[in-house]
Amino acid sequence: MEGEIIMESNEFRNEHENIEEINDFSPDKKKKRGKGKIFIGVIVIILISFISGIVGGGITYYFLKKNNNITTQSSPDFKTTSPMTIQEVYKKVAPAVVIVSTKSVALTNGIFPEEVEGIGSGFIINENGEILTNYHVVKGAKEVHVTLSTGKEVPAEVVNYDEAQDIALLKLKEKIKVPAVAELGNSDNLQPGQTVVAIGTPLSKEFASTITQGIISAVGRTVDTKTGKQINLIQTDAAINPGNSGGPLVNAEGQVIGINTLKVSGGAEGLGFAIPINEVKSKLDVLSKPAIMLGIEIVPIDKKLSEEKGLPEGIYVAGVNNFSSAQKGGMKPGDVIISFDGKRVKTAEELNKIKETKNVGDKVPVVVERDGKKVDLTLTMEN
Repeated sequence: MEGEIIMESNEFRNEHENIEEINDFSPDKKKKRGKGKIFIGVIVIILISFISGIVGGGITYYFLKKNNNITTQSSPDFKTTSPMTIQEVYKKVAPAVVIVSTKSVALTNGIFPEEVEGIGSGFIINENGEILTNYHVVKGAKEVHVTLSTGKEVPAEVVNYDEAQDIALLKLKEKIKVPAVAELGNSDNLQPGQTVVAIGTPLSKEFASTITQGIISAVGRTVDTKTGKQINLIQTDAAINPGNSGGPLVNAEGQVIGINTLKVSGGAEGLGFAIPINEVKSKLDVLSKPAIMLGIEIVPIDKKLSEEKGLPEGIYVAGVNNFSSAQKGGMKPGDVIISFDGKRVKTAEELNKIKETKNVGDKVPVVVERDGKKVDLTLTMEN
């Protein structure tokens, strides 16, 4: 039984364990003796017992002390956290879970622009009103609102994101006291079979703060993303549905150990996946800084594409946004970025890693190839 310690060692015995054996002892019958002899005998027995007690006690103390000095070792310091009930986990975490509502513009039939609303989940990670969610929940959104567990709706902004990892950091635009902050746990030592719960808003706001229970089915699952990168995920059978994306996957101690991100459908049940929280925690310093936006659409050119198109390996600039950092710095569609901040770049990931080290206002040297010639540019970082 979980939590119960059963000791079966024969070294642990009850002091009355042999009581029947003691009661069964019968001394042999003796002849009567004189009163004087009996009195002297009693005195002698008392003296012997007294002396033996003193000597025996001293010897016992000596050997016990000696033995303790030699063999006694400190017990290992096992730090344990008592599992909580599902109700206790919910009461602890649910107040920090939020609804993420978005508005974006999509083309109907590929021609007519139409406003589209989206919904997802997220959770508050500090008193400053910062919230973690999935990037795909807020991708392309022109408006983002967060509904707190109190029912209050607050406008929010996307501070930064990592598209490859499908994570985004939001921040409330109003300075308010948040109802709760989620505790981030440790996802490195997870084991299949551990109890977990998913909390979020599946399908619509009517089902806000829904909790589903399950177990960790597997760890270290890899999934190919649209960017071509494989990401490490936790597999769970806790129900994850559209709208749960961005919500927390929580362990039995009420700690967030993952961000719910996707489920496998098409005849399969109980196949949900979450991003391990430790992979997110390692990026929080970067995510908490405003995202640097160059304002370009890019296509990485690998060796094969380079040979086919006769272009250098690098990052092909397919488009440049008006009034963007790239346009202001002189970048044009058709350019191939081959160096950024003095470092050779061939992939979007390499470019983003360098961008993450920059702050708004930094001036960065960029080398592009244009019509077969190298051109030096300087871009001022903007968000």
